[in-house]
Amino acid sequence: MASPRKIIFFQPVASPTLRDIAAWAGATLADEADAETRIGDVAAIDAAGPGDLTFLDNPRYLPQLKSSRAAAVLVQPRHRAEVPSSCAALLTPHPYHAMAAAMARLYPSALRPGSGFDERGVSAAAHVHASARLEPGVVVDPGAVIGPAAEIGAGTLIGANAVIGANVRIGRDCAIGPGATLACALIGDRVTIHSGAHIGQDGFGFALGARRHLKVPQIGRVIIQDDVEIGAGSTIDRGANRDTIIGEGSKIDNLVQIGHNVVIGRHCVIVSQVGISGSCVIDDFVALGGQVGLAGHLHIGAGAQVGAASGVMNDIPPGQRWFGVPAQPAREHFRDIATLRKLSRGQKFVSAPEKD
Repeated sequence: MASPRKIIFFQPVASPTLRDIAAWAGATLADEADAETRIGDVAAIDAAGPGDLTFLDNPRYLPQLKSSRAAAVLVQPRHRAEVPSSCAALLTPHPYHAMAAAMARLYPSALRPGSGFDERGVSAAAHVHASARLEPGVVVDPGAVIGPAAEIGAGTLIGANAVIGANVRIGRDCAIGPGATLACALIGDRVTIHSGAHIGQDGFGFALGARRHLKVPQIGRVIIQDDVEIGAGSTIDRGANRDTIIGEGSKIDNLVQIGHNVVIGRHCVIVSQVGISGSCVIDDFVALGGQVGLAGHLHIGAGAQVGAASGVMNDIPPGQRWFGVPAQPAREHFRDIATLRKLSRGQKFVSAPEKD
């Protein structure tokens, strides 16, 4: 029986020379004699073969570099001497960024969700309300629902079975993945919302009582600014009496929960399984590690970083790094851990009274 054909989901759209790649990535060829060498694909450093481009960003992989069979490697100048003679070196201070730039040129279809049905326009199996307004170039896959008075900009994709609610505004060159739902939302340009994300559902608002809990109507919106990416399965609640806002360029991983009235600044990074309680304000360039939890009404200052699985109960000043449960400044957290270790190793436990 013949072996099954290997299925490859993304194919490079070009076979560039190393001169091309150097230009794309802002890198410098160590030897101009390699300029016309052609690259057919990219690969990890230990799996790369002849014709492949790879990169070295972490020194721990230097042993793999020394034995790599790659045609070329993006590498920092300080590691130039470690590159095998059979491998061309492209020198750059930021190899990972350079590799990302090269891969974006080689695999543009991998940058955002595409049509799952290879549609070129609005599918006959989609449901678009007569009052909805779609600019030319919008692609709508089968099963998608677009509600009354919704507006969608040119170049945007609406994936299969996605639901775009009444009056929702979506900008240009966006991608809304399969099964995503958007309600009470205003979306900027070049926004990517991956499959199964839910934007604009009502927030968790109840007036608690001794006999019953009274539901509070949530009448705000979700505003998502330009160049935001939201991962699969994430949820962003609409505001209760003001707007939930996601700032320009912020990146939100899969399975993140963002409560009502939260304001997230520009270019923040929020990793998977983070939970942000209502009315938190997160300033620009904040990074929250996986499974971080924030209590409600907190203020996280610009550039702050919170380590994975931390529980944040207090405001964090700008630029600080916090860890732990409850979270505290990194220096205090690691000092406490060191103290506990000393106590656990040095304390003498006695099970019976000692004799002189």
